[in-house]
Amino acid sequence: MKPAAPSRYVAGVYRLVLAFFCIAGTSETWTFRKPANFVYFTHQTNMLLGIVMLWAAIASFRGTKQPPAWLKGMLTLNILITGLVAGLILPPSDPSTFVYLPFLPGIPLVRMVHVIAPIMAGIDFLVFDEHRRYKWSYAFWWLLYFPIYLAFVLIRAQIWPHSGPEAGSNPYPYPFVNLPQIGWAGLGKNIVIYMSAFCLAGLLLCLIDHLLPRYTPLTGCAPSDELHGAGLQSDEQQGNGRGEKAAEDSRDSHAAQSSTAQSSTAQSSNRR
Repeated sequence: MKPAAPSRYVAGVYRLVLAFFCIAGTSETWTFRKPANFVYFTHQTNMLLGIVMLWAAIASFRGTKQPPAWLKGMLTLNILITGLVAGLILPPSDPSTFVYLPFLPGIPLVRMVHVIAPIMAGIDFLVFDEHRRYKWSYAFWWLLYFPIYLAFVLIRAQIWPHSGPEAGSNPYPYPFVNLPQIGWAGLGKNIVIYMSAFCLAGLLLCLIDHLLPRYTPLTGCAPSDELHGAGLQSDEQQGNGRGEKAAEDSRDSHAAQSSTAQSSTAQSSNRR
């Protein structure tokens, strides 16, 4: 049975709001007013999460299949780490640099991507997701994104050394990847620390997913086993339909052959 429509609609609306904050918070990036912001891990994660949350919202409204567990899990992990790093490691943002949307003057964009999106994504995972879908191997596959991101940052900095987005046209978005300041030894140490943190956080996310009940009262999707069963039932119905059509065609063929034989016999009798 699919979740009751009100539950799916609550999940759909919630995910639309989350997608809004992800997309609005990165608006200076994807509108190319500040394209250098794309180098921030925060902006990449928020833009991808916004797209996936739009997908999840539509699936919730329609009661159809949700985004793949590995994809949504990876983005949930990345956005949670984004929030933790922003709150615990990075220096506080200067209020004089805050940018606001004209129709939402009370919330700066940086708060959307560093605070609101991570908190809402965590709630979405706990309350609206179907659980017990994460394989333990996901925690290791999710590690691939971070080294690819680091390679992108380092190569970009070498090709365009004065491209920003940091002050003074510094191409390194975060202090822990600022190669001229920390050197290769410091960078290697930070990579080990952050990769270990990603791995432990991924395993913890998988553990929580396995400990939670598969469905909550607000699970915002059609159960995956129901969707799978519906697919099998549809295939079976199609197969039965093809079998019935074949049987009907066979009966029509036999009837035609019988009619031909009777006609032939009648003609032979008339000639005699």
